[in-house]
Amino acid sequence: MTKIKLLYFIFFLFCCQSIYAQKVSDPFITVDFKNATVNEFVTALESKSSYHFYYDSTIMDSLRITFKADQKNLIYILEGSLKNTNYYYAIGQNSSVFLTKNEPLKTDLAILYFNQTPDNKATDSLFKTETALTNENKANTAATTENKIYEIGIKTNEIKSGMATIAGYLRNFKTGEPIYGASILSMNSKIGTFSDRVGFYSLTLPKGNNTLQIKAVNLGETRRQLVIYNDGKFNIDLKEKIVTLKTVQISSQKNNNLKSVEMGVNKLDIKSIKQVPSVFGEPDILRVVLTLPGVQSVGEASTGFNVRGGAADQNLILLDESTIYNPSHFFGFFSAFNPEIVDNVELYKSSIPEKFGGRLSSVLEVTNREGNKKKYTGSAGIGLITSRLNIEGPIDSNKTSFILGARTTYSNWLLKLLPKDYKNSSASFTDINLGISHQINEKNSIIFSGYYSTDRFKLNSDTAYSYGNKNASIKWKHIFNPKLTGSLVAGFDKYNYNIKSENNEVNAYNLSFDIGQTNLKADFNYLLNDKHTVNFGLSSIYYTLHPGEFLPVGEKSLIKPDVVPTEQALESAVYVGDKFDITKELSISGGLRYSLFNFLGPYDVRTYVEGQPKTENTLVSTESFGRNKVIKTYHGPEIRLSARYNVSNSFSVKAAFNTLRQYIHLISNTTAISPTDIYKLSDPNIKPQFGNQISLGLYKNFSDNAIETSVEVYYKKIKDYLDYKSGASLVLNHHIETDVINTKGKAYGVEFFVRKNVGNLNGWMSYAYSRTLLKDDDITSIEKINAGNYYAANFDKPHAFNFIGNYRISHRVSFSLNLTYSTGRPITLPISKYYYAGAQRVYYSDRNAYRIPDYFRSDISFNIEGNHKLKQLTHGSWTAGIYNITGRKNAFSTYFTEQAGVIKGYKLSIFATVLPFVNYNIKF
Repeated sequence: MTKIKLLYFIFFLFCCQSIYAQKVSDPFITVDFKNATVNEFVTALESKSSYHFYYDSTIMDSLRITFKADQKNLIYILEGSLKNTNYYYAIGQNSSVFLTKNEPLKTDLAILYFNQTPDNKATDSLFKTETALTNENKANTAATTENKIYEIGIKTNEIKSGMATIAGYLRNFKTGEPIYGASILSMNSKIGTFSDRVGFYSLTLPKGNNTLQIKAVNLGETRRQLVIYNDGKFNIDLKEKIVTLKTVQISSQKNNNLKSVEMGVNKLDIKSIKQVPSVFGEPDILRVVLTLPGVQSVGEASTGFNVRGGAADQNLILLDESTIYNPSHFFGFFSAFNPEIVDNVELYKSSIPEKFGGRLSSVLEVTNREGNKKKYTGSAGIGLITSRLNIEGPIDSNKTSFILGARTTYSNWLLKLLPKDYKNSSASFTDINLGISHQINEKNSIIFSGYYSTDRFKLNSDTAYSYGNKNASIKWKHIFNPKLTGSLVAGFDKYNYNIKSENNEVNAYNLSFDIGQTNLKADFNYLLNDKHTVNFGLSSIYYTLHPGEFLPVGEKSLIKPDVVPTEQALESAVYVGDKFDITKELSISGGLRYSLFNFLGPYDVRTYVEGQPKTENTLVSTESFGRNKVIKTYHGPEIRLSARYNVSNSFSVKAAFNTLRQYIHLISNTTAISPTDIYKLSDPNIKPQFGNQISLGLYKNFSDNAIETSVEVYYKKIKDYLDYKSGASLVLNHHIETDVINTKGKAYGVEFFVRKNVGNLNGWMSYAYSRTLLKDDDITSIEKINAGNYYAANFDKPHAFNFIGNYRISHRVSFSLNLTYSTGRPITLPISKYYYAGAQRVYYSDRNAYRIPDYFRSDISFNIEGNHKLKQLTHGSWTAGIYNITGRKNAFSTYFTEQAGVIKGYKLSIFATVLPFVNYNIKF
């Protein structure tokens, strides 16, 4: 037995000598470091050699290296760089270098060394370490430590060649919440993936030794050492990184903009959103979205947004899988999303995933947090006109949690300060979010999400306006096996508005509208192998739409009832997509979505003379259809293609092509979403909208991915977009097809984006040049708009520039600056007057031939945090600033009146002065 051990020892020395000889033969390196950080030092050496470095950034952050060497080996450089310091290095097998502080690593045999075979050196680390077994037959404890070796699968004496799949959940160690969007990358094979909404991930990796690199928002970067025998589970708990240097700021997904196949995708975390100054000091998600390239609004405090030349209703807005039709409060000054409970925001404007459909321009996906599974916490805030309260915590420790958020306003005091014409006005809003998540077991989880909002206001009259959203959804997530996961979502969404007047009993009335939809969808993700990831699923939406009810209020009212018939429809879709990593440099993603729309009875359908304008004079017949009878069917394929080629580690090229269909239309003659707007479903006389977009992008990162830059160009075509005849009547119109026309459109542009992710000074800057043009191509039009030539859409604004800058003065004090500029939107002007048939008339220009003045605004805010003591019941912070520093009177709209026979023009400004704000926030 002693002889056998001696042979093993001699064999070990031989291996070490072989390793050393191999490393000596590595190419010599030339370096010149001047006060370099450990990250700069390691990056340079890794790029010039085959070595990979391991270190704890929290204990190495104060190291600064000044050293110069010309054509020297690695040992010479390490010895010289760390000389006379309390930092040490150790070189192990597999080209590993370990950096430590105060104590060097011991090069003893690893615990699992004698379980190796000559063909398998997966566990032959030259330093002592702990191991944790995570195979199917043993308790699956979440991995929290970097300096352990975790064994995956059932342990065998010999690790066979081939691939194995590992899967598990990423959770926040402190709160127990799932971590969405974290990147998990094997440093050995360069195979990676991202965690999904419930924190689940799945990777197919080569068996044997693997080092996982994990990056997550606000949780920094960490690594896990694995020995993979075969398929198994591997849950990971991530701890928050405490950074001691002021100049360091951890950024997750450092090169995701380069590596991902998708283009035209912007992701925002709530920390970035809170740094952007906004009106009244309330963090506003939509206002931050508007600073992204290619995203604009028609004016100050307007509801809705326009993406790459699309109308406001061509954006699908989702909150926890629920559709939000009106995403604003308080005349558009606040968004419908409570910033204190939002987890992340994603905007898709080019590579729209196959699972999304029903809109032409973009998808804005907002996801709320699930709630703390470890302890009860909360936050509250009070501002000049709003207050908010949020509470979260466990219901059943580590399995069930809840999160509850509520906001309200007390703005009437502010309205009293307005001019006399508005002193008797009032306005208020309330919204409530509730989320409950339950982990049934390792393979099943359930998430419930509910949202309720209501707005009420009066504008110096007896007429009261109100509108609101009601949403509820429940999601079941199931893991069939490490390669196949699926989710089933059922939900109900409703949007309604109401206008009521009761002061005059004779004319008392109530005007209302609502749209409701019941949703059911199933989504699946299958990891075919390390090169193919397949997504597939199906969905169905049942619409019930009440276009308008005008009813008397009270017995004395003489108002004649008027009810527009109810509309019903079923929109269904099935999709499949595949992400194919052809090589490490080239990846493509292709998908097909097939959508089907059925307009259902009961409904009376009018038929007009074909090829003639739709009027009462061309009406041929009216046919009645019974309940649930399929009246009209529209269907067709939707193509999704995108590709990415990595020219280098810091430069990539992407291209994308999408086709989309939209079966629902916003009926409005205003440029923004209004509380009194209504929606219209496609029917035999209203065709669905169709669009396609092609785009190309260049992406380049600098300074070790600290600075991201990109330029994207796009061209989009739109068909059957609705515009309106002059003098069209839209409210309570029983036959809207007689007042609308079909148009075709084109939109094109170029977008530039620069973002600095780290350091005391960070932020982003964007510029976009874009055009959106429409053309009346309806053969039934009596009088062509602009003589049948292209004209600018209401939301066409060629130039847009945004700058968001944040500077951290200290750990507790930060400063933010926001600059916004855009071209004024188009308008139609009266250009002359004339007399006809004995009366004076006004002659107008071509549609949207002129523009209102350009828009410019600058904002500033200061954020002051309380002390950072851990053992403290509450933590407070202040946010104060100025909205519209220059007091510029930006025009929202223009109007014209005749005074003494002279037509005079005026512009309306929403915020025509400097507006200071202050907010106090508290966490407990």
